[in-house]
Amino acid sequence: MLLKEQPNLRTRLDDAFLLRFLRARKFDYDRALQLLLNYQAGRKAWPEVFQDLKPSTVKHVLDLGFLTVLPQPDPNGRYILCLRPGKWKPNDYPFVDNVRAIYLTLEKLIQPEETQVNGIVILADYTGVGMSQASNPGPFLAKKVVSILQDGFPIRIKAVNIINEPMIFKGIFAIIKPFLKEKMAERYILHGSDLRSLHRNIPRSVLPEEYGGIAAQLDSCAWSRVLLNCEEEFIVEFCQPDPLEGVVLPDAMLFEGEQASGQDDDTFRGLRSQLYYCY
Repeated sequence: MLLKEQPNLRTRLDDAFLLRFLRARKFDYDRALQLLLNYQAGRKAWPEVFQDLKPSTVKHVLDLGFLTVLPQPDPNGRYILCLRPGKWKPNDYPFVDNVRAIYLTLEKLIQPEETQVNGIVILADYTGVGMSQASNPGPFLAKKVVSILQDGFPIRIKAVNIINEPMIFKGIFAIIKPFLKEKMAERYILHGSDLRSLHRNIPRSVLPEEYGGIAAQLDSCAWSRVLLNCEEEFIVEFCQPDPLEGVVLPDAMLFEGEQASGQDDDTFRGLRSQLYYCY
């Protein structure tokens, strides 16, 4: 379909890559093709995120501990992406740098076939989030982020667990919710400070001590090393000529209103075995 309908699209055509999109859309070929086009269109429509996208450019985000991935998947085989937006202060660096770090993380997470099938779980700890963080992204930026996650990236987000959310989270969610599809909105679970509620959704066996778990303490440096060790991989993937140059895309585009133009050996085992380009 790609060769026939989009012969000028410079994209990977290997099975491992295309299967990401097929699995994300349950092997509906038309929807999988649209997802791939959205994936490429998002990269063109948001150059602030995708230009020169590689781990070394977001090292400051990783060092801050804004995000990490818990070392072990849950019993359903889903890795847990842990976000701590309270670690970020608007005066430190632009919010878009956080988006860049999240996108790189998703690109790494989606490589193993198990993650493509099982999906991921998000754990967002809102400790320390105040008005400065809550008001910074704004509706337009929030819409772009949600659009990429829902319609422009081949990953299944099975649940979004929110903990320690402040009162102003209602305002944050009010900005995000209009852009969420009903199915995705239903996957948001607000726990407040109730760790027992969290443990009913994510077992203590995979949670760090900070969240009442019995795993080791939260170590954001481990995931940082995984990404930074894959610098060359991301240079190959993202620091290349525009894959959409000369391509005429369908009218249904991702962004409305825009023209189409050392850890233990078993830690991150499933991810380490899928380093397609790492050296």
